Amino acid sequence: MGLDDRDALVTLRTAIDPDELISDVYTRWFALDISVRDLFPPDLAHQRAAFAKALSWLLGEIIEQRAEEPVAFLAQLGRDHRKYGVTQLHYNGLQTALLGALAHHFSDRWDHALAGTARDVVELIVGVMRGAADAEKGPPYRDAEVIDHIRATRDVSIVRLQLDQPLFYHPGQYVTVEVPQWPRRWRFLTPSIPADRGGAIEFHIRSVTGGMVSTAIIGETRIGDRWRLSNPHGGLHVDRDGGDVLMVAGSSGLAPLRTLIMDLSRFAENPRVHLFFGGRYPCDLYDLNTLWQIASTNPWLSVTPVSEFSTNPPWAADFPVTDPPRGLHVRQSGLLPEVVTRYGSWSDRQILISGGSAMIAATKAALVAKGADPQRIQHDPVVD
Repeated sequence: MGLDDRDALVTLRTAIDPDELISDVYTRWFALDISVRDLFPPDLAHQRAAFAKALSWLLGEIIEQRAEEPVAFLAQLGRDHRKYGVTQLHYNGLQTALLGALAHHFSDRWDHALAGTARDVVELIVGVMRGAADAEKGPPYRDAEVIDHIRATRDVSIVRLQLDQPLFYHPGQYVTVEVPQWPRRWRFLTPSIPADRGGAIEFHIRSVTGGMVSTAIIGETRIGDRWRLSNPHGGLHVDRDGGDVLMVAGSSGLAPLRTLIMDLSRFAENPRVHLFFGGRYPCDLYDLNTLWQIASTNPWLSVTPVSEFSTNPPWAADFPVTDPPRGLHVRQSGLLPEVVTRYGSWSDRQILISGGSAMIAATKAALVAKGADPQRIQHDPVVD
């Protein structure tokens, strides 16, 4: 029955464990082709967890007989994996390793039905990824040089780069980035300015506790460093015909919303946009001057600064932030989800949320509890 055998699919899904099945997949794959090991970072824990999560979701979608999203996801995965140097030959080893690991895990019950379903699942995964990668003719990545690095706050850096070749992306999309301090360890970053024909690009990066890449970017990035950027992903957007907009940004989560606002400023008429920009301390609201400049000439934009604490800590003096001229809303104190929902449910708005995973989850939950339609709430994958 293959992909129609629900019982076999459910059985396969029970095996998806990053420390057992997925670890076995990588062991088998590297044994088949030692060159594959060089495509991955030394520590595979994060890679195994991501693989397990994706495979579990994929099987869940197949069980529910939903094909469109899994196929689109696998196609994007295949296109994106070109940036790692994955070739058509590598997919042969992946197919053998994944099927072999599944057979080993279920050796006590590996009957004809389970084997057939596993073979069809693996062929679907590898076939779609391989086909999408082969069909993609553009470059798998762009290289860029750091031309400026600004420590905006203790935890946030603004890094400006010049791309060797321009990269087109829609406002609000994100890319993955590889920096010289951590080869083969790609991190999600969102451009903070719209795509530039001349190749200029800018990122706002927040240091994540325990995050090796973000910490290295903030502490070690130097002018002249060479970065590598993937092709763009994501669908965060504003529908200019879809009604007024609520935006909620925590810290460097401002970047994609800032890009969308800058893009909207090209038009004479826009839906009303109300942006809540939050940080822990007032000094964390590092880009209020830019927001003030845009709002001062675009009456459709309103900005409410929000800080969890009303006063700055002593270390803030090392990263002074100039308060913008009058024109923005008075700064509010409190947690961002609580402040946003003080104003109501925002149920009549398109809602875009950007920031850390905990902030996104809390803000979304608070808005839905107030009556906002979850189908009108957008955010990128919750990955810190």
